[in-house]
Amino acid sequence: MALEIERKFLVVGDFKAEAASHTRIVQGYICSERGRTVRVRMRSEEGGAGKGYLTIKGPSTDNGLSRYEFEKEISIDEALSLLTLCEPGTIDKVRWLVPMPDGHTFEVDEFHGDNEGLVMAEVELGAADEAFVRPAWLGEEVTGDRRYYNSQLRKNPFTKW
Repeated sequence: MALEIERKFLVVGDFKAEAASHTRIVQGYICSERGRTVRVRMRSEEGGAGKGYLTIKGPSTDNGLSRYEFEKEISIDEALSLLTLCEPGTIDKVRWLVPMPDGHTFEVDEFHGDNEGLVMAEVELGAADEAFVRPAWLGEEVTGDRRYYNSQLRKNPFTKW
């Protein structure tokens, strides 16, 4: 298992001109209780073959800043089969990768479906106090706000807030 340290922000401006690539992601949750999640994800790049992933995450610590994560690549067929076991509701989004001059990369998620209109960015860090460049399009920090966890957006979509 690896420790994932990340900060999340709302996006308030245009970031797409700075993006290096993007992929479509559809994901569901086999289990999402008490901060622990088992997630099934399908990721497809434009014009390319898709990949599947099975991810297990532990509960958040440090006010939502870090949590343990285990991820394993699986076949698309396996991901499709596992999606049939998921709790109701899926997350549908396009993830844009935006590299920064300091070596960090922001993952900007543009949500669709029941979460249409929500755009969120996260940056993974090596340490909780690690400095990073804040682009002009970065808005309010929502790290630790459970409403913005994908597992919660599935249950309580952004369009119903």
